[in-house]
Amino acid sequence: MVLSEKELLEKEKKYCSWGDTVHYLEPPKFFDRCEGSYLYDKAGQKYLDLQMWYSAASFGYANPRLGDALKRQIDKLPQLACQYLHPEKVELAEKIAKSVERLFGEKGRVHFNVGGSQAVEDSLKLVRNHTKKNLVFAFMGGYHGRTLGASAITSSYRYRRRYGHFSDKAHFVPYPYCYRCPYGKKYPDCGMYCAKQFEKLFETEYNGVLDTKVNESEYGAFYVESIQGTGGYVIPPKEYFPHIKKTLDRHKILLVDDEIQMGFHRAGKLWGLANFGVKPDIIVFGKALTNGLNPLSGVWAKEYLINPKVFPAGSTHSTFSSNTLGTAVGLEVMKMSEEKNYEKSVFDKGKKFLARLKALQKRHPKIIGDVDGLGLALRMEICHPSDGYTPDRKMADKMFVMGMRGGLKTSKGKYGLVLDVGGYYKNVFTIAPAFDITEAEMDLSIELFDILIRKNS
Repeated sequence: MVLSEKELLEKEKKYCSWGDTVHYLEPPKFFDRCEGSYLYDKAGQKYLDLQMWYSAASFGYANPRLGDALKRQIDKLPQLACQYLHPEKVELAEKIAKSVERLFGEKGRVHFNVGGSQAVEDSLKLVRNHTKKNLVFAFMGGYHGRTLGASAITSSYRYRRRYGHFSDKAHFVPYPYCYRCPYGKKYPDCGMYCAKQFEKLFETEYNGVLDTKVNESEYGAFYVESIQGTGGYVIPPKEYFPHIKKTLDRHKILLVDDEIQMGFHRAGKLWGLANFGVKPDIIVFGKALTNGLNPLSGVWAKEYLINPKVFPAGSTHSTFSSNTLGTAVGLEVMKMSEEKNYEKSVFDKGKKFLARLKALQKRHPKIIGDVDGLGLALRMEICHPSDGYTPDRKMADKMFVMGMRGGLKTSKGKYGLVLDVGGYYKNVFTIAPAFDITEAEMDLSIELFDILIRKNS
């Protein structure tokens, strides 16, 4: 017996936890299938997806090459305890390690896990194991996951409020969010004021981070996102990370690069931080590594942090960490990255999409306060028409709900639009389309945005 959506919703209300994010939309939306840049409901209506599962399905839904890799592995070696080896794990680790060596000139090793939060937990163990310190720096607006350790370095108190005291909570530093500078400065006249404020923390022991007599910081690492994800795809000035890296190196503080959203070409280069001219000590990755087909994440760390003498067998473990299905798909993703110049195509498409967004902004200058982008990590801030700057969460929510409702009449037929609302004030559309998005789909995106703005302003 095939249940109706109404019947399924009644069962969901009774049997499913509401602790995840499904009920951000009421009623929750059912989808029936997916392909390329589109999701389809049971009635067959198309929804253009501009967030692609928070950048997990960057290579398109139902990608045939990746699906075939998964099917081959299911037929060959569908499961294996991670205490044993299989070829795909070793080959994938090699490709990731060599990609880091090419971009950053550093040798290291890879440790796998299942989800992004779990990989963040493993990175925290690496940091503590080496530095013997519990405390780290992280950014205001940063998001690193919702396990207990990851929540402690994620700036939003909302993710910690129900779960007691977090004694190892990060010291949160303002991110270089130039459109809404926390210091009220204007780039580039600011002279990298925010980076200099971070540097000032180390001037005296009374700023609470350094014993100046022995030049030892109480903090072991700085967790960064090269481009903030949940924080609203905020892109820093090119000079920012090189400036703070000098401060970190001076005080022997590790730089941990969270690439869970930006890794695997979302920001053009394979690793997002490579756009900013600094070298990380640790990289955390996940999401697009398997295009969302099977959970797999991991940590790359410099050799001195992760070699078997300092991080021996059993230092950390997860039952499904290097699962055969995930590593098979991840290996195929890395092969695709070697065969096609995704860096060039993502940068080229990002420029075209950003130009269209800026043209849309000119049509609605009092509502679209800011657009920006690097590669296919794009952002659009919805602001109150009274001044074109005050965040307008209410309008962003209305646009989101209307897009998910579907049935929007365009020149190409009726469509829905799948968006993600993020940012410090929940007024930013974080736009992460599939890498093979066409120019026709970009035009459709702009038409749909235009309809949503006109209907809700």
